[in-house]
Amino acid sequence: MTREKRRKLIGLLFVLPGLISYFAWTLYPIFKSFIMSLFEWNINPAIPNKFIGLANYFELFQDPKFYTSLKNTMLYTAVTVPGQMILGFLVAILLNRKMKGQTLFRLLYYLPVVTSWVIVSILFQYLFAARGGLVNFLLKDILHIIPKNIAWLSNPKTAMVPIYTLGIWKGIGWSMLIFLAGLQGIPKEIYEAASLDGANSWKKTIKITIPLMVPTIVFELVMLTIGGFNVFLSVYVMTGGGPMCSTEVLSSYMFKEAFDYFHFGYGAAISVIFFLIVFTISQLQRKLLSKRSLY
Repeated sequence: MTREKRRKLIGLLFVLPGLISYFAWTLYPIFKSFIMSLFEWNINPAIPNKFIGLANYFELFQDPKFYTSLKNTMLYTAVTVPGQMILGFLVAILLNRKMKGQTLFRLLYYLPVVTSWVIVSILFQYLFAARGGLVNFLLKDILHIIPKNIAWLSNPKTAMVPIYTLGIWKGIGWSMLIFLAGLQGIPKEIYEAASLDGANSWKKTIKITIPLMVPTIVFELVMLTIGGFNVFLSVYVMTGGGPMCSTEVLSSYMFKEAFDYFHFGYGAAISVIFFLIVFTISQLQRKLLSKRSLY
């Protein structure tokens, strides 16, 4: 065996575990979901699965609950992604400066990221409670902004507000960490040269920081969009998709159809459409934004 072949073989052996995991836990479930979506799938192996072709998809595109859950998912992503990115970027700029207790502040901002979704969802459920909730207490009794308590989680018009707030709060730390890594990769000499030319902090941010952070911004946007579309636990714990399906998202609707009503084929069809939507949006973001030059 030549040296080149040995090098390729060694490289293949190193990536083989990752490839096996990728095929087993990513590609195979996607393929299996598509196959299940073509059947009236039954979890009981004694009952044969009935092939129905694209009937689940035809039913899905006529289902108003599917469009409601899709709209709520897109709204959640549209609200939480910019919120996480803007606040995470501002925090990263502040923590990138030399200051006392810098490590402690980074830890405090990142702590929500590693906190259990279930725990913080229950916590926010109590914070936004109609009676005895801290949010209503602050808005009504301290700041006197509202005349009476708001039933945040039981009102279809306000039920998504606590979910938006939780999504932004929990994601700031992760965005901060990625932006901080990008900021520390920018050479200080560029800022020093700009200072000699009379540039202030605002011009440095607009003309230097943001253009050089474009790859980081694109990465953040794609990853946060994928994460936004995958929202599930906060909705499932805080509202269960209610009231009146006002907080139903694609993941929770798919879960209910598959595991509450045992419509596994229909749930698989939702997952396939879900995958195609997320894949298409992420690829469009990556291609469009990576080609833009902000210099």
